[in-house]
Amino acid sequence: MRKHAKKELSQEEIALFRAAASGTVPLQVSPRVRPEGKPLSPPVRPPPHVYDTPLENAAGPLTSDRYLEFGEETSFLRNGLGRDVLRKLRRGHWTIQDWIDLHGLNRDQAGSLLAEFLARSRKRGLRCVGVVHGKGLNSPGREPVLKEKVRQLLAGRDEVLAFCQAPANQGGSGALLVLLRA
Repeated sequence: MRKHAKKELSQEEIALFRAAASGTVPLQVSPRVRPEGKPLSPPVRPPPHVYDTPLENAAGPLTSDRYLEFGEETSFLRNGLGRDVLRKLRRGHWTIQDWIDLHGLNRDQAGSLLAEFLARSRKRGLRCVGVVHGKGLNSPGREPVLKEKVRQLLAGRDEVLAFCQAPANQGGSGALLVLLRA
């Protein structure tokens, strides 16, 4: 790979640029709309890694009829809600306002930390959050133990309306997008 040397601008080039930009007005600080009474916060990015560490086995498979299968992707939708809620969640209708990363935790630690995170998120008025559980690639037998446990825990929480697999650029099968009650 060839590196380009930095070129110093001549006084003539600087003057030419200043003349070309002389009538311009700076852009406003943020084009985002701020709801009244809420400060703007920077966009939340998912954690950079999505792999599990070894964990013990989860307690049983997913058996609830509230889970909807879409190919290999499992989604959850609370009874009484339309399937359009899942479609909107998948398509990014709600902005992900916070993330939690459960890597390296056993299922009990992950359960209590997830419960605290959900309670804190509701208290803060958050509507959509992300949960990184990992893909289970480093678990015994390469089984995604924590992935199944997190899904069970989320489905059992009243404040969770729906969840689905995150898009590939936000963790894919190693993360979930979760819609909370308003």
